[in-house]
Amino acid sequence: MSSATTTTPSTTPRRVALGDPGYQAFVVLRAGFTVAPILFGLDKFTNLLVDWPVYLAPWINDVVPGNAQAAMYAVGVIEIVAGLVVALAPRFGGWLVAGWLAGIIVNLLTIPGHYDIALRDFGLLLGAVALARLAQRYHGERRSD
Repeated sequence: MSSATTTTPSTTPRRVALGDPGYQAFVVLRAGFTVAPILFGLDKFTNLLVDWPVYLAPWINDVVPGNAQAAMYAVGVIEIVAGLVVALAPRFGGWLVAGWLAGIIVNLLTIPGHYDIALRDFGLLLGAVALARLAQRYHGERRSD
């Protein structure tokens, strides 16, 4: 007679992985770096959370075609795509988001009064790098199952 609570071989590795604090950190970072860029990217089209054009350095506004709001539309698209890449391919998406944040930091450091936001984004950059490294670790483990 077989028990209804018998664990199948395919669920056992997943259950063990969910108990691993490193894997839990990976899941949290992956979810956060999927949702946040998509939401902030969408907000670039509505400016409900923030008046985003204020955060574009004047020298960048002089370089990009159109006005600051038009640049924010492009930024929004890039952020939405970055969030989707994190969802689908976190090993690459983590590095993509980290690179994007580095660009944002350079932009913010050239605007007086936005250094606190640049520091916050540096912390986010470190989180994106951690995501990329954890994704590398858990992607390799998934292949060996």
